[in-house]
Amino acid sequence: MFNLFKKVLGRTNDAIKTVAPTKRKSINKDELEEILLEADVQYALVERLLSGLPETVNRIQTFNSLISIFQYNADFKESDARPFVEMIIGVNGAGKTTTISKLAYKYKQEGKKVILGAGDTFRAAAIEQLSRWAAKLEIPIIATQQGHDPSAVVFDTIESAKAKGFDNVIIDTAGRLHTQTNLSEELKKMIRIAGKTLEGAPHRKMLILDGTQGSSSINQAKAFHEMIGIDGIIITKLDGTAKGGSVLSIADELKMPIFYIGTGEQPQDLIEFKANAFVNTILDEIFI
Repeated sequence: MFNLFKKVLGRTNDAIKTVAPTKRKSINKDELEEILLEADVQYALVERLLSGLPETVNRIQTFNSLISIFQYNADFKESDARPFVEMIIGVNGAGKTTTISKLAYKYKQEGKKVILGAGDTFRAAAIEQLSRWAAKLEIPIIATQQGHDPSAVVFDTIESAKAKGFDNVIIDTAGRLHTQTNLSEELKKMIRIAGKTLEGAPHRKMLILDGTQGSSSINQAKAFHEMIGIDGIIITKLDGTAKGGSVLSIADELKMPIFYIGTGEQPQDLIEFKANAFVNTILDEIFI
């Protein structure tokens, strides 16, 4: 796990080395502030993290301060419903389609029967891309033509899963800008139809955040959460950015479960998020 996080946070740790080139047993607060800001932790959060620390800090003190961010009660309960229906949400370019393929691959490797629903009918390319992934992974998909009602895709996918005994349903959604009213109404309708088709569905609404956007993705997440309520987060593309510290800001601001981190472009490139491993990987670059 630690090696995987080191791979994901490679560029972030390279950025940290520019301000903390030599590992030591302790550093002063000013140095820690510079390190956290360099890693794209929001300024207000940095100040709060430092406020309870002495002028010189060691690894244990820094770990306790950073890990405290993740000590919130995320309001989400696991469901044992079958089929378990997930709706994947996020703006275009965040890595939604690739993440769906990773989740599908993960469930299939666990021996579960998975079906996909191509609910992003706004973009023909989204339907085609998801269909290609489904074919590659040998997983069935319910898809229609561009411009068709995405709620019909939701209904058909869940009905098929119920009839054929599938364990997991993963439904894609349109990724237009979150400020658009029509997207809001479309998502709300998809959720209503899911609930009418299967009581309690969707059981998890998962938001995909682009790690390269850093802390700026927080406003995006808040808008989606206000719109439909988000149950958890997957962060993509962290391996391609020096903004890994933004995970601290995201957790602090949103107080939602971070379920997974994307580590690359292949279906197997998805790891479960572990706060301890994440924090320790950063501290490995600072302290002996």
